[in-house]
Amino acid sequence: MNGKNNIAIGFLTMGLFMAYGFLLIYLRDFAPGKDEWVNSYSLGKHFESRLAHVHGNLFAFLNILIGYLLLHFRGKLQNVKAISWLALIGLLMPIGILTEVYFGLPPALVLIGAITMTTSVIWLGVAFLKMRTIIEEKK
Repeated sequence: MNGKNNIAIGFLTMGLFMAYGFLLIYLRDFAPGKDEWVNSYSLGKHFESRLAHVHGNLFAFLNILIGYLLLHFRGKLQNVKAISWLALIGLLMPIGILTEVYFGLPPALVLIGAITMTTSVIWLGVAFLKMRTIIEEKK
């Protein structure tokens, strides 16, 4: 795993969460009981659904970006495989929000995904800081 799967899965996930956005538009504008849905804008399922949509697209984009960077700098960065896996596991966060909304499951996936995505981003930042030091030492 060197970033390619992050890019592929990132685009696929982004497409799914974009499509989910169409469901949210339907619920807001066309579904029976749309007024009730609109009035619950900052509460319950409506709020959680929007959180899943936004975080799904954000985490998908992060996977695309992380995957590209890992591929481009794979020979110069350390822990590429671990960072890649952590970013992919991070996609559990928005999926976890949806499982809470639609199936009433506890927020375990949300926490696992949030922690792993945050860890992957910080770890990649540290890897880039170390890479810069290695390049400067070679001069």
